Amino acid sequence: MKRVLYLVLFFALGTAAMAGYKEIVVDLSEQRAYALEDGYVVFKGRISSGKIGRETPNGEFRILQKKGRHRSNLWPKPNGGAKMNYMLRLTNSGIAMHLGYVPNRPASHGCIRLKNGFAQKMFKWASVGTPVYIEGSAREYLDALKFAREYYGDEYVVIDHHY
Repeated sequence: MKRVLYLVLFFALGTAAMAGYKEIVVDLSEQRAYALEDGYVVFKGRISSGKIGRETPNGEFRILQKKGRHRSNLWPKPNGGAKMNYMLRLTNSGIAMHLGYVPNRPASHGCIRLKNGFAQKMFKWASVGTPVYIEGSAREYLDALKFAREYYGDEYVVIDHHY
């Protein structure tokens, strides 16, 4: 009986160790999110964070809930109803990562919008409890974008390329 228990513990602990430590880093200054395992970026993508006046908060969060099909009970005002599919809830006050329109600027009401394809990949990869670190400032991104457009003119564009 003890031998069976040791084998079960060995395989359970071994499987957990092989899975690696997962975390998500959201850099508002770059408008990018990174999925990391054991400190290495396994994939990344562009995001759209909260616009000025509705900034995405900085800090350390954990995924509280995953929901494949979700509708906001807050936006649009007054009754909600906006689609927020592939939702990874970060707070109980309305901040989440989810599929949404990702223009080349912060544009949400505080959530972190993920591009089509990236949202599904993040949803499948992350688990409830995965840590999410949000850092930087959307204002820094907007200032850099404004400088680039003033310096380079209308010919300046951001190219989204995949590695």
